Amino acid sequence: MKLVYVFDAYCGWSHGFSATLLEVVSRHPELTVEVVSGHLFSGERRVPIREFGYVAGANAKIAELTGAEFGKAYERLIAEGSFVMDSEDAARGVAALRQAAPARAAELATTVQHAFYVDGLSLSETATYRKIAEQYGLDADAVAAAFEAPEARAAAAADRFRAAELGVNAFPTLLAVDGDRVAVLAVGKASTDEVEREIAALTASRTS
Repeated sequence: MKLVYVFDAYCGWSHGFSATLLEVVSRHPELTVEVVSGHLFSGERRVPIREFGYVAGANAKIAELTGAEFGKAYERLIAEGSFVMDSEDAARGVAALRQAAPARAAELATTVQHAFYVDGLSLSETATYRKIAEQYGLDADAVAAAFEAPEARAAAAADRFRAAELGVNAFPTLLAVDGDRVAVLAVGKASTDEVEREIAALTASRTS
């Protein structure tokens, strides 16, 4: 069995799920974690953030329910309003980091979200991934090159296909995959204990 985490780096609820994800992963070092990027803001949804009038209210709710932090630099982006979220660029960045350190994919994914939601950094900029790579002791030049390479777009497209293949249309979604069996552990918001109960039930059903 492995965990599959389908998220979007520009999704506030995914940001709110970060603490739960990291705690679940830390409790289960025996489980491989596959991280898949969704494409919440693509095509016609790549517009200035001011056009999403619900953002500030949604963020307040996410912070209330999950304790997630939204930094002042990010809040300035929201207030100014012209920033455009591009999920394909974010997926390329996640793919570049995932390639550099596949065993740390979950941790890196949450750090990408921290870069946007706390530090107010664009996930379309190579410099953002350089900074994260350096933070993790990775080869920053290699990560930057991977982000800019054509293969990153192919990886982003593959992630989009993978999410659809798994039937995921809401972010974040945490799945347990065991061969052909796919079980939903959480969608949107869940505590670590709630996810743990789902994992325990699955494990019991496999051994019964």
